[in-house]
Amino acid sequence: MLSILLIVPLLGAALAAFYPSQTRSIASWVSVAVIGWTVLLLTKFDLSNPSMQFVENFQWIDALGLSYRLGVDGLSLPLVALNSLLTWVAIYSSDEKIDRPRLYYSLILLLNAAVSGVFLAQDLLLFFIAYELELIPLYLLIAIWGGQKRAYAATKFLIYTALSGALILAAFLGLAWFGGSSSFTYNPELAHALPLSQQFLLLGALLLGFGIKMPLFPFHTWLPDAHVEASTPISVLLAGVLLKLATYGILRFCVGLFPAAWQIAAPWLSYWAIASVLYGALMAIAQTDMKKMVAYSSVSHMGYILLAAAASTPLSFAAAMIQMVSHGLISAALFLCVGVVYKKTKTRDINVLQGLLNPERGMPVIGSLMVLAVMASAGIPGMVGFVAEFLIFRSTFPVFPVQTLLCMIGTGLTAVYYLLLINKAFFGRLSEKVQNLEGVSWRERYPAMILTAAIVIFGFQPGWITRWSEPTILATLHQPTAIVNTVPGQVQVIVEMPEI
Repeated sequence: MLSILLIVPLLGAALAAFYPSQTRSIASWVSVAVIGWTVLLLTKFDLSNPSMQFVENFQWIDALGLSYRLGVDGLSLPLVALNSLLTWVAIYSSDEKIDRPRLYYSLILLLNAAVSGVFLAQDLLLFFIAYELELIPLYLLIAIWGGQKRAYAATKFLIYTALSGALILAAFLGLAWFGGSSSFTYNPELAHALPLSQQFLLLGALLLGFGIKMPLFPFHTWLPDAHVEASTPISVLLAGVLLKLATYGILRFCVGLFPAAWQIAAPWLSYWAIASVLYGALMAIAQTDMKKMVAYSSVSHMGYILLAAAASTPLSFAAAMIQMVSHGLISAALFLCVGVVYKKTKTRDINVLQGLLNPERGMPVIGSLMVLAVMASAGIPGMVGFVAEFLIFRSTFPVFPVQTLLCMIGTGLTAVYYLLLINKAFFGRLSEKVQNLEGVSWRERYPAMILTAAIVIFGFQPGWITRWSEPTILATLHQPTAIVNTVPGQVQVIVEMPEI
C-alpha cells in the first residue's frame, strides 16, 4: 500500500512531462489521488498498534546492504498526510500561465514522492537516498521560477542541504561500521548496544545534519534567502513540509537510536533551542519584508520542537508532533496570503503597504485570513498554534524550567512582530502607493481558507492529531528514562515509566 504513495506521483510526473496541454490538470488529479490514498491509510491504520504498519520489504542491492523497506507509524503518518495536503495546495495555487509547466509540475510531484519516501523509509540508506532526492527538484524549482536572486538562493540552499546529507550519511555509515552490521535496516537495538562515546559521535553528526535542515541558529541563513526568492507555492512546500524532514529525523533517529546519549546532551540542546527561538523572533521583528518575517518566524518555531524533543517525555513528544503539523498549516497559510498580497500590490514592504483590510478597495478576505493565521502563529487560544505551544511549555517546564521560561519569551515576541505586520500593512487608510488593486478571485482565496479552517478545527480538536501518535510515542519511550537536571555537566538519573 505504501509504494502507491511513491509510484503514483512518479507516474504523474512522467505523464505531466509528455502531455503539455493537460499538465496542470494531470498534476491536480494526481495530488487528489494521493490525498485519497492517504485518507485510506488513515482509515486502515490500527491506532492500538505502536509498531510499523503496512510494511513492505525486499532486498534491493545486497552488495550495499540496501533494502527497499517501507513502513508507517504514528510518528510518520501525520506528516505523510500533511505532505499530501500541501502538495495539492501548492499545485492549486500555482500560476495557471506559469512558464515551462511540464517541468514545473513534474518537479512538484517528484518532490512529493521524495518527501513521502523520507517519512516511509525504514532502511537508513533508503532514507538518505530519499532525503537527497528531494534536494534536486526543490533546487530547480527555486533556481528556475524564483526571484531576481534565485541563483544565489538556490545555490546556497544546495550547499547547506548537501552538507546536511553528508553528515547524516556519515552517521549512518558509522552506525553500521561500529555495530558490525552489513545491513542498514533501522535497528534501535544495534545503536543502544554501542559504547556511549560512539553514540555521542554519531548523535553529534546527526544533530548537525538535521540542525542545518530545520534550520537552527546559526545554520539558518539559507532559509530566509530561499523563501524570499522562491515562488509562493514553493515557499508553502518548503516551510510546510521540507523543514519537517529534519524534525522527524530528530525524533526518529536522534532520540530513537541514541536515547542514553540524548538524555545527557538534552540540557545543552535546550539552550540551543533558546538561541533559535529568541534569535529567530528578534530577527523577524527587524524585517520589513513580509515574506522574510514569516521565514524568520519558522526559525523561531523550530526551536520549540527541539525543546520538546530535548525533554523526551511522552507529552513533549506529542506536543512536538502537534507543533510540526501546526507549523505546516500556519506557515503555508501565511505564505499563501503574503503571495496574494505581493501579486496584487507588487510589494511585500510593510512600510509601503497600508489599509489592505479596506472593505471596498483593499483585500478584506485575504486580510482576514492573514489575521487569523497570525493569531494562530502567536498562540491565541482556539487555534492549533496555541495547543502546540501550550503543550510544549507544559511538558518541558518540569524538566527544563528556566529554559522553558526563556522560550516563552519567544511567544511574546511573535505577537510583537506580527502585530507590527498587521498594524502597518492591513489597518489604517489604504496607502496612496497601493491604489486600484486588482480584485482577488475566490480561486486565490480557497487554499488559504481551507488551511485556516484546518487550523481552527485542530485548535478545538487536537486529539485528531495526537490519536495517531500516542501508541508509537509510548513505545518509543517505553524504557526507563533518564531525567536530566538543568545544570549541564551534572546528571541526575531518576527512573520513570512514561505515561501520557
